[in-house]
Amino acid sequence: MFNLFKKKQDQGIMIGAPVKGKAVSISEVSDPTFGGEILGKGVAIIPEEGKVYAPADGTIDLLFDTCHAVSMTTTDGVEVLVHIGLDTVALKGEHFTAHKATGDSVKKGDILITVDLEAIKNAGYDVITPVVICNTDDYASVEALAGKEVGVGDDVLKITK
Repeated sequence: MFNLFKKKQDQGIMIGAPVKGKAVSISEVSDPTFGGEILGKGVAIIPEEGKVYAPADGTIDLLFDTCHAVSMTTTDGVEVLVHIGLDTVALKGEHFTAHKATGDSVKKGDILITVDLEAIKNAGYDVITPVVICNTDDYASVEALAGKEVGVGDDVLKITK
């Protein structure tokens, strides 16, 4: 009962997995823009299913016309980019279906995009999905929780203010 007034330990801001699959280090992404952390620190997920969900509560800043990527700002102010596959912008939206739009408010776990992963692989594209914190410099640390199988919404990034 006396613990009621103790300050709650700050667990940091947690970002969930937008897709089910294997979480790996962002350095495993062959594209240097992501693997070299040019856009920010993050994690990558090798997806098992073609459904992409909101990794946190927030607002969609930009759902690309080609539906290959979505940028959002969480209610905590974290700027998250989810990029489905590498060079998939070249598909011009083929094999992608959006379920939300730019400006929409979303809750963690809301469906954002469905993707035909097999069609994308058959077209010769890597489906690895980087999840990048674009405002990394605003935080003391951005830690990837990689090296494990993850379900949708499982913690994959821990951000410390």
